[in-house]
Amino acid sequence: MTNQNIMRLIWVVALLSLCIVVRVKAEEEATAAPVKNLILPGESFLVEGRSAFILWPPEEKRQKPQPWIMYAPTLPRYPDSHEKWMHEQFVAAGVAVAGIEVGEAYGSPAGQEHFTALYRELTENRGFATKPCLLGRSRGGLWVSSWAIRNTDKVAGIAGIYPVFDLRTYPGLNRAAPAYELQPDELAAKLDEYNPIARIDVLAKAKVPVFIIHGDIDNVVPLKENSATLVERYKQANAGDAVELVVVEGQGHNFWPGFFHCQELVDFAIRRAKSTD
Repeated sequence: MTNQNIMRLIWVVALLSLCIVVRVKAEEEATAAPVKNLILPGESFLVEGRSAFILWPPEEKRQKPQPWIMYAPTLPRYPDSHEKWMHEQFVAAGVAVAGIEVGEAYGSPAGQEHFTALYRELTENRGFATKPCLLGRSRGGLWVSSWAIRNTDKVAGIAGIYPVFDLRTYPGLNRAAPAYELQPDELAAKLDEYNPIARIDVLAKAKVPVFIIHGDIDNVVPLKENSATLVERYKQANAGDAVELVVVEGQGHNFWPGFFHCQELVDFAIRRAKSTD
């Protein structure tokens, strides 16, 4: 082998080595990068390829089984800074908060499958309690209520901050239909099956406890068609004592601090997450 060939070989080996080093470093950085940025200490991870998270209580306050709150909507920006105080109260009380990114699922069966995957991961592999309290903010109400309707035996309670229960009011059938893999007219024909507000009686008959705070001038998620209708359905099922609705006068669908600093909601969610019934 000539000196020229030897030098070429050396350069090839060096180049390959450099490529390997760069690739390994990139993989290490990808592994180290958080799956989701969190507002409080916790961990982010993947469940069946979906971004999920846990906000953990301090080590000394964790339990076996671990009480927890299943939160929605887990989108890239949620939970957000407006909710920080609320989640601080949960973890300080020894209650974990967890959620999974399902995109704009609007309570669809596909989204519910991901909720179930998170539930199984936490209860079967991480020692979490089998009956979390669900917390839905805005369209997160569609997610948690639709899952709860099909899993009443796995739900300790439902808390809501101006939550959606009626697909027709938000996001509307045209926007929701793709998440259900249906055309708008097809979804309209199946609302008795898919629209949570049409099946609230399932929750009422199971007497799943509910606490909601909602503004009386909410033009995005109207009070009457959503939270107020849920309360009425509970009363019709003789389960009125299982639901509480706080109506805030003069507030709409906004970042008013009272929505996220509601001590009654926090106390309800902690109490239900820690319940054994």
